[in-house]
Amino acid sequence: MKSPSFDFEAPDHFTAGTVGPQGQRVFYLQSREARLLATLKCEKEHVGALADYLSGLLTQLGGPGAEALPEGALLEPAEPAWTVGAIGVGYDERRDRIVVVANEQLQEEREGEEAATARFQITRVQAAAFVEHARALIKAGRPVCPFCSQPKDAGGHVCPRTNGHLVR
Repeated sequence: MKSPSFDFEAPDHFTAGTVGPQGQRVFYLQSREARLLATLKCEKEHVGALADYLSGLLTQLGGPGAEALPEGALLEPAEPAWTVGAIGVGYDERRDRIVVVANEQLQEEREGEEAATARFQITRVQAAAFVEHARALIKAGRPVCPFCSQPKDAGGHVCPRTNGHLVR
């Protein structure tokens, strides 16, 4: 069964969020326009890379403007329509909108089918709010080992770069 595609021309909500305890969090992208709500499962790396890219793009464009940043919490229900495989970003100069396009990651049994897409045309203010919220989500994760850059649990981890010694 083909997954639904989404096209948000002027979303009133665009955010990233997580569900689950530290070390087991599941990351989501979410958008809403009028009564249509779309939640997409993604990787922490997707959220971090999108935040970094949007931050750089906002700098090039001269910033987000003076509006207050909107709330960035996930809206319920946070049931994912599909899993994100890749994300692209563009800029619509005529409309002064940043265009984020997420493409579905297809499973092996569905190869050959056309992947679903989600297109979000967000404002600079929404992009700035996304960056701020996404960075807070990532910072709230587990600390990173200074030697191998892998996440550490509360008790530390066995680091391959220290010949298997426990790093706390």
